[in-house]
Amino acid sequence: MEMNQYLSMFIDESREHLQALNDNLMSLESSPEDISIVHNIFRSAHTLKGMSATMGFEDLASLTHEMENVLDLVRNSKLKMDSFIFDCIFKSLDSLESMVEDIIQGGTGKADVSVIVAALKSIVTGEYLKGGGAAGNAAPVKGEASSAEVLDEFQLSIIQQSIEAGISVFYIEVGVREDCVLKAARAYMVFNVLEQNGEVIKSNPPVEDIEQERFDNEFSVFFISSTDQASLQKQISSVSEIDKAIVSVLDSAKLDELMKPPVMAAQQEIAAASAIAEAESPEKAEVKKPAAAANAPVANRTIRVDIERLDTLMNLFSELLIDRVRLEQLASEIKKSELTETVEHMTRVSSDLQGIVLKLRMVPIDTVFNRFPRMIRDVAKTLDKKVDLIITGADTELDRTVVDEIGDPLVHLLRNAVDHGVEPTVDRIAAGKSETSTINLRAYHSGNHVFIEIEDDGRGINRDNVLRTAIKKGVVTQDQATRLSDEEVYLLLFASGFSTADKISDLSGRGVGLDVVKTKIESLGGKVQVTSKLGKGSKFSVQLPLTLSIISAMLIRMGSEKYAIPLSSIVETAAIKQEQIRVVHGNLMVDYRNSVIPLVPLAKLFDVPGAADEFTGETQIVVIRKGERLAALVVDEFIGQQEIVLKTLGKYFTKLFAVSGATILGDGQVALIIDTNALIK
Repeated sequence: MEMNQYLSMFIDESREHLQALNDNLMSLESSPEDISIVHNIFRSAHTLKGMSATMGFEDLASLTHEMENVLDLVRNSKLKMDSFIFDCIFKSLDSLESMVEDIIQGGTGKADVSVIVAALKSIVTGEYLKGGGAAGNAAPVKGEASSAEVLDEFQLSIIQQSIEAGISVFYIEVGVREDCVLKAARAYMVFNVLEQNGEVIKSNPPVEDIEQERFDNEFSVFFISSTDQASLQKQISSVSEIDKAIVSVLDSAKLDELMKPPVMAAQQEIAAASAIAEAESPEKAEVKKPAAAANAPVANRTIRVDIERLDTLMNLFSELLIDRVRLEQLASEIKKSELTETVEHMTRVSSDLQGIVLKLRMVPIDTVFNRFPRMIRDVAKTLDKKVDLIITGADTELDRTVVDEIGDPLVHLLRNAVDHGVEPTVDRIAAGKSETSTINLRAYHSGNHVFIEIEDDGRGINRDNVLRTAIKKGVVTQDQATRLSDEEVYLLLFASGFSTADKISDLSGRGVGLDVVKTKIESLGGKVQVTSKLGKGSKFSVQLPLTLSIISAMLIRMGSEKYAIPLSSIVETAAIKQEQIRVVHGNLMVDYRNSVIPLVPLAKLFDVPGAADEFTGETQIVVIRKGERLAALVVDEFIGQQEIVLKTLGKYFTKLFAVSGATILGDGQVALIIDTNALIK
């Protein structure tokens, strides 16, 4: 039990230090001369090393030790940061994160980090300079015009260090059959084989081009692995429709021969690298994050509380809330002044307590946002785009449950913005835009909701392209398409399997569409909206509830039964006359504010006993909204607004139509909570 407690502390603190390392390294990339940031990075690495060694995670400790050696030279002004060192430390952080994740999943945290350790050692000894890193010289270019292999200084140094350390390095040439229909799929299967056996250092053409079938029928790979040559050749050759798999073992002589360029090509490459080196400056950092975040003081007035304890506290308070409502009801019936005063005081105290309990579960959305600058940096670099990520409102608080679940949908939307929203640099310049695009990530409170917006200044959404694709895929008919507003057209992007991309891009989810994003957001009680202007950019707005545990609801009665409707989905309540009700194609409709909306008789739908069957005189309705669509629910009586505690119906009551849960009322009755989204199609 004690060991589990220490492991939990190690995991939490490791995550914090890794995030601090990422944040500070991003800041250092913007200000490479700022030694104070290097000191912060060194302290985090040193602490992580000590924790790892204490817990017995030797691979973690050894890798952070090698990072320390590099950082120690930098902080003592014996070494200057350059692009090779930045890439090397970023790759070290990726390895550390993978090892910590393995520990979280119950693993040992062991990993083969020999390649990255060799690179870090080469920095300390100065060997990496032989690859041309500090001098700004690019790696040589292979002489053959048909396949110009360009290794940057990091890749070349990794390969050289691996060969010197006795680790096997392979140069693999793969050919896909001429009559192959799905070249990208076959190539992906080859890369899958490689990734299971080692590390791909470089592919030609790049992986993005291969995945989008921008290659003839052949590609080549520099590959590091402990697997033997024959086994690799056999595994690659076993992939269907691969008719060529040449696996060559590289030594220093063969690497030099492979990389030997014509004189002119080498001179051009060096000149280009020098020009780039002169052009680069700290002001052109790819991702911006408020500087304060990097230098924020470590909080020393906090304690760690297991989320299960908070869940237990919430459940106990929920029971207290139910009893409070019951006491209020009894006090109103007994009408004794002392009892009424005591209950009123208890109501005030419990209301304050409710606010504190809810705040205990609230965490800043920064816990999700802080991993995005690094991600955007890597994605932009992969796509050869320049992107500034501007984050605002990261201190906005959300329920822990929502925060844990919203990360993946936001990752997908941000990758989508960089990959599809932002134009290539050449296109931006041609359109008269700045070559550096801006993506704004905002979060803010509004009422009982939190809004998260992702806005880019890219190409915008082409309405005609979206409609053309939607009609082609059967999402809408030609007739329906003519009646859709711009916002409705943009929401078609979230239809299942919808994609306007000609080829699948791994960055945006390998064919997994935005429908997954929408499903996840709606499962959290939220919704997503899109606005766009062609040529100017797009904005994806996600609306989420503040908490999933206690909600405000309207209690209604039908027959002898009580139901709750979440206030967030109610537009208004009203009374209608019989002459306002129509029957259109067999469906009940009602006149509402210069339009006609569906009328849903809830009692009939839920087969409620004792409810009125016919509409006579005035009929009470609740107008509900789902996106832009409205509907009216027929009820017998409004009981009033009340804060209710959400209770799940357990594993025995699944797939109930239009019911999202239940609550216990003050009189002990159970009221079902209506899922209004299910009532509007």
